[in-house]
Amino acid sequence: MKRRKVLILSSIFTTAISAATTVFGIFVTNKLMYIKKKDDQFIYDREIKAQRFDEVWYNKCRKEEMLIDSPNGYQVKGVFLQPLDTKNTVIISHGVTENKLNSMKYARMYERLGFNTFVFDHRRHGESGGKTTSYGHYEKFDLQAVVNTVRSIIGDDAILGVHGESMGAATTLLYAGSLEDNADFYIADCAFSDFSKQVTHVIKKQTALRTKLPVHLANLFLRIRDGYSIWDVSPKEAVANIETPVLFVHSLQDEFILPEMSEEMYEVKKEPKMIKLFEKGAHAQSFNENPGEYEKTVRDFLEQYVYNKNQQSTSES
Repeated sequence: MKRRKVLILSSIFTTAISAATTVFGIFVTNKLMYIKKKDDQFIYDREIKAQRFDEVWYNKCRKEEMLIDSPNGYQVKGVFLQPLDTKNTVIISHGVTENKLNSMKYARMYERLGFNTFVFDHRRHGESGGKTTSYGHYEKFDLQAVVNTVRSIIGDDAILGVHGESMGAATTLLYAGSLEDNADFYIADCAFSDFSKQVTHVIKKQTALRTKLPVHLANLFLRIRDGYSIWDVSPKEAVANIETPVLFVHSLQDEFILPEMSEEMYEVKKEPKMIKLFEKGAHAQSFNENPGEYEKTVRDFLEQYVYNKNQQSTSES
């Protein structure tokens, strides 16, 4: 009888632990897969108020709205902005919880630098399809479709760049280093180097937990629910394979994605490469807090690694 009670209590305890683990695993993966996005109207009002989105310019700008088929089974919504008579183009990849309107500030900068731009919504953001956010894992395939589409329009002789911010920067590096390298340069603004490290950092910052158990549980449930592993999302590993010029940008005041992550990737990346760490700015605020210096940094990078190369290839042909 005593043994039977022990077995029953043990069974109840095991069941309770299993149930709690399942609930916690679903809770954590829901937070990741269905991260709360900023409201589109909020983004619009914020960018208008900060004078980063010039709606008059946008309405007058020559542009084409496009739907691009993703290999993941939905459509990606983008806008090809063409204020200049040039084929040279930069694709802008926004951060998590944002949408393509957040990319307009960079579009105006690149117009001044001699480029048209293609801005698009990541999966599950803005007007694009897709059910979950995967922090670059599935997004990199969407970016591949975008890059190939834009390249087919502008031609092989035109300069094509990709500029990513936060998750968009991680996606950019994952695309270039693990799928294909079909652009002439990349700019990675405040990218994380390793998703498992980033999740661990956020958990430690937002909770009292000091164990990796939540990350392992999240990974287990992500594999089951969304088909990929947290450890699959490693821009640092991808960077080692990129031969094209990369500019790493980060703010030293960034406490969400630590600037050390960009420094790690800069060390791993082979030449050609450049890094700029801004003194001012929280996460994804380098441009907003240092617009003039930011543009000069991009211009210097282009003059050193991109413009000259393009002029040489033109003269050789």
